[in-house]
Formats: sequence, C-alpha cells, structure tokens
Amino acid sequence: MSDKVIYSSSSSTRPVQRPTTRREHSFQISRNLWLSFQYAGAGLKYSFITQRNFRIHALVGTTAISLGLFFQLPPVELALIGLTIGLVMTLELLNTAIEAVVDLVVETQYHELAKIAKDCAAGAVLMSTIASIGVAGCLLLPHFLKLLLASIG
Repeated sequence: MSDKVIYSSSSSTRPVQRPTTRREHSFQISRNLWLSFQYAGAGLKYSFITQRNFRIHALVGTTAISLGLFFQLPPVELALIGLTIGLVMTLELLNTAIEAVVDLVVETQYHELAKIAKDCAAGAVLMSTIASIGVAGCLLLPHFLKLLLASIG
C-alpha cells in the first residue's frame, strides 16, 4: 500500500505522511486482550512519533512529576498532578484521532465543519493544559518559593 498524503491543520502547510497499514478484521471487537493492548500501544507510539505536542506534554508531565517527587509532595497531590497530566495526554490522543478521521472524510478539501471539529478538539486540549498548569502551579509554586527564599536568606 502506498502512503496517502493528508494535510492537517496542526501541521500548518506541511503534509503529514500517514502509512496505510491494513489490519484484517479491524471492524470486529478483538477477542484477544493482549492484542487490544498492542493496538493501544500502537496508538500511543504513533502519537509520540508524529505529534510534537504529545511529546511536549510528555516532557512537561514528566518534569512536573519529577518536581513533585523532589519536593516530596504528599501522595494525594502527586496523584492530582498525575491525573491532570493524564487528562491532557488523553485529550491530545483524542485530538489526534479526531483530526485523522476528519482528514479521512474530507481528504484535501476544505470544509467549514472539518475546521470546527479540529479547532474544538484542539481547544479541549488547550483547556485541559491550562487547568493542568494551574493545578501543578498551585501545588509546586509554594515549594519553589520556599527554596528560593532559603537560597536568598
């Protein structure tokens, strides 16, 4: 199968190459749990390799958790940071899926509803990112300030 070039709003004017690999019986529910996990892993791998924002969220999330461990945050606060990071990355995966489906339907043609779908999906990621930054800031900023004041005084 040859690759199909699809233009995506997230990549400005640069075409995104998406391989067209066929999966036999992809319309059926998998009877094998391990195979289901492999498909999910393939989606994570695809997003990590092709989506710059997914990689950025992974790096920032890892940094936030590392800082939480460094500052010895209580487990509940670490869990809260982890949940918000998980929400952002989940919405980034959904954004990628929505963009792929929209591109599949409209191909290279412009359609106002396709723009709305892609923009709203991206907006959901943005909203969750802002909330995640707020949560991490509320939990980590006091520790930063303590460290800063201790180093000055």
